[in-house]
Amino acid sequence: MTTLLDAARRHADTCADQEGLARTPLPGLAVVRATAPSGLLHTISRPLVCLVLQGSKQVAMGAQVFTFGAGDSLLISADVPIVSQITRASLGAPYLSLVLELDQALIADLAMEMSAQSDADGSPVRVEPTDAEVADAALRLLRMLDRPASIPVLRAQLMRELHYWLLAGRHGAALRRLGWPDAQAQRVARAVAVLRAEFARPLPVERLAAVVGMSPSAFHQHFRAATSLSPLQFQKRLRLIEARRLMLSEGVSASRAAFEVGYESVSQFTREYGRLFGLPPVREIRVARERVSGPARELSVS
Repeated sequence: MTTLLDAARRHADTCADQEGLARTPLPGLAVVRATAPSGLLHTISRPLVCLVLQGSKQVAMGAQVFTFGAGDSLLISADVPIVSQITRASLGAPYLSLVLELDQALIADLAMEMSAQSDADGSPVRVEPTDAEVADAALRLLRMLDRPASIPVLRAQLMRELHYWLLAGRHGAALRRLGWPDAQAQRVARAVAVLRAEFARPLPVERLAAVVGMSPSAFHQHFRAATSLSPLQFQKRLRLIEARRLMLSEGVSASRAAFEVGYESVSQFTREYGRLFGLPPVREIRVARERVSGPARELSVS
């Protein structure tokens, strides 16, 4: 009988790109593969669930460090800055995980039907053993890839089922906060969408506050509570992560990357880049390229 690991491995073997990311025709669903431990990856995660099927990984959010492996699932229920690293992977036993970006509208719909209470005070990053029902629904989603004609007919139904089991399972209490339309997290998420789309442009906090219908001071407070960063810090982090991607993946020079992501001063860019990544841009990119051996980039800024 085909297991979730078997299905994920088969898809990754066929479809993985040079970074180990194997996208699927199902929006937000991908398989990640790495054949060696990775360096540190800085990102601002979207809400997602990651089911680790083989190997192990470590994720840090601030002072919190989460180590997890095969049979565990990572839930990230807010747009938060994380640093991740694949810690166990080899050619014979690659790191494999299934990553699903969460559908917040679907969660809201299901949460109302389930009449469940949200857990507004929980950590946005959690690790739990993967529920059997979640793994089973995920396997049936991957099986559709072998029968493409089934995808338009069954995709919505199976995605809904997978989100249901996530809400009904170990991660449910933390996940439900995404489904409360009037919750502060939902309002902050609207501002995050603007920041992700326009991070290279000046974005006064007053404009972002107006988008979510808050005073600037209240918005600043709720934004930091939800993301652990101020709006300006969040925007800077997005800029620096995208600049690193431009330099590493597209070979763009440090000065050009700085201007493309919105910096007016290369020296300011160099200082802030060094504070985040530990080395100035040119040197850090050189070191990162030397380390690259197929580690996957599970998330993107855009």
